[in-house]
Amino acid sequence: MAIVLGPNRYGKAETRLVHVARGPGRHALTDLNVSTSLSGDLAATHLTGDNAGVLATDSQKNTVYAFAREHGVGEPEAFAARLARHFTGALPTITAATVAIEQYGWTRLGPHSFQRDGGHTRTCRVTADGDGVTVVSGVTGLVLLNTTDSEFHGFPRERYTTLPETTDRVLATAVDARWRHLGDDADWAASWAGVRDALVEAFVDTYSYSLQQTLMAMGTRVLKRRPEVAEIRLALPNRHHLLVDLAPFGLDNPNEVFVAADRPYGLIEGTVTRDDVAAAPGQWW
Repeated sequence: MAIVLGPNRYGKAETRLVHVARGPGRHALTDLNVSTSLSGDLAATHLTGDNAGVLATDSQKNTVYAFAREHGVGEPEAFAARLARHFTGALPTITAATVAIEQYGWTRLGPHSFQRDGGHTRTCRVTADGDGVTVVSGVTGLVLLNTTDSEFHGFPRERYTTLPETTDRVLATAVDARWRHLGDDADWAASWAGVRDALVEAFVDTYSYSLQQTLMAMGTRVLKRRPEVAEIRLALPNRHHLLVDLAPFGLDNPNEVFVAADRPYGLIEGTVTRDDVAAAPGQWW
């Protein structure tokens, strides 16, 4: 029996970068978490410990900081693409590079004062290889809630079913979305904001009979609104809000008092895509 090395990659995870663009009388703040991952002909370091073809992870970290100083940061997709293209040409042994970025939001309070946002996080993941550049943008932790216009009934009942049917429930989720772009050059800020707005508007506008139906409506709204997006993948945890039984206290509860249960929870996942667009190369979820 032969034992061989399988697919492998390595990189520097979670390089924290805060960049201050010091304009005259007004500063701009960018707060990122950058992870790099390289792959290629790396058998030697695994089999014999020969590191001649290895770009040290510390060098990858330093490149992130140096690029921020030399070229600025700008939109995370553009910054990630610059880094990914650089790493694929850094050594002959490196043939593919993936750069994943989380961007943390700050609200401006003054010319040089900011308050950290406590809401959702913008993400992107850019891969450069011999086939070109694949750009995936995203958002995570986008918490949405409808207090009504949501039902759930008509599901099969069997031995272990205790869930009551409902025609009026609270529907809440924390959206984790990733969307792949058709190209590698776009107005990234406008595109990301447009997708986020489409997701939110579809959630608000949809009278929901299931969270799956809402997922489809959200993905469809994005693809109709944003022609630069090839497909979108959504993970929607069902943040259950359970009606509290107030009868022991002599009180009714007409859908007003709930307990927010953090676990366990239903998790609805799905991809909404254009039928005339080729599937993405490799795995980008």
